[in-house]
Amino acid sequence: MKPERILFETQVTAKGGRQGEVTNEAGDFVLRLALPKELGGAGGPGTNPEQLFAAGYAACFLGAVKLVARNRKIPISDEVSVTANVGIGPIAVGYALAIELKVHLPGVDQALANEIVSGAHERCPYSNATRGNIDVVLTVV
Repeated sequence: MKPERILFETQVTAKGGRQGEVTNEAGDFVLRLALPKELGGAGGPGTNPEQLFAAGYAACFLGAVKLVARNRKIPISDEVSVTANVGIGPIAVGYALAIELKVHLPGVDQALANEIVSGAHERCPYSNATRGNIDVVLTVV
């Protein structure tokens, strides 16, 4: 699925693989990468692609939750949050991700919270990118 038009675009370059760094074109986004011990690395300071994916998905999904609530004129607390759990493991050929999004919607009745989360899952660009490729578990907490 391709967007009708691009509203924003960014560029990030990775060097050195999972033990290198990622930087953006402006140079104001620079992160050191470290391979986790569980994947055979030394661990230590730095991030990894799974953490970056989790951060992006959680932030984007939260934006979609707020959009759905606003469009339906449902007031939500400033305490709303999304926690993305992203795991990686082997499949027959290569590796795959496992994702769970835990959405905290305090003060919203469970049925309505489920509707908001379902609507957000239909609108979020990360959800659209993963749909049909990765099973994403949605949990309202």
